[in-house]
Amino acid sequence: MELKRQECGMFNWLVVFVPVSIAMEHFYPHQHLFVFLTAAIAILPLAGWMSRATEQLAEKTGEGIGGLLNATFGNAAELIIAFAALRAGLHDVVKASIAGSIIGNILLVLGAAMFAGGLRHSQQTYNAAGTRSQATLLTLSAIALVLPAAYSAAVDRGIAQGISQLSGGLAHNVVLLSMSIAVVLLVVYGLFLVFSLITHAALFVGSGAHAEA
Repeated sequence: MELKRQECGMFNWLVVFVPVSIAMEHFYPHQHLFVFLTAAIAILPLAGWMSRATEQLAEKTGEGIGGLLNATFGNAAELIIAFAALRAGLHDVVKASIAGSIIGNILLVLGAAMFAGGLRHSQQTYNAAGTRSQATLLTLSAIALVLPAAYSAAVDRGIAQGISQLSGGLAHNVVLLSMSIAVVLLVVYGLFLVFSLITHAALFVGSGAHAEA
């Protein structure tokens, strides 16, 4: 843990790029490449501080809440990008950010975690209850992403074949469907929090907590 803190501390000096990026945005707003580069460098120490903060919270609150906090704040960048892009009307940027976050978490983060764990441990074990519940949420999320596109493609095909007459209100229907699915996902996620943190919290206690008990 101490070694990890020292490694993170090596990047603390990059915090000077925070005011630099703000100044670049204010005085040179048309230099998009330099604004992006300075902002990207400025994120590095801030991300390290957030990681250390969530780790310290996890030490006090336990592995269940700590893992939830880590996953939540780990996606803070996507939330910030989404809010900023929505205010600017850049809906495609929001879609790309969400899709990239999901793909990155599934492939990069999960794969890197398994690879790093395999380098140290010949056999790895996982919390079965947590794995099943989170895999179910992931499956629901994947279905939710596919449904609006599948609905739009099906209606377009029906219009082309003269079966459907929804061409005028197709976009509106897709938006309503997407909003409805988003509400359902938020409700399901809230129920998962109740399940994992309140009603069945004992199922999500790691081996370290059992050893201390």
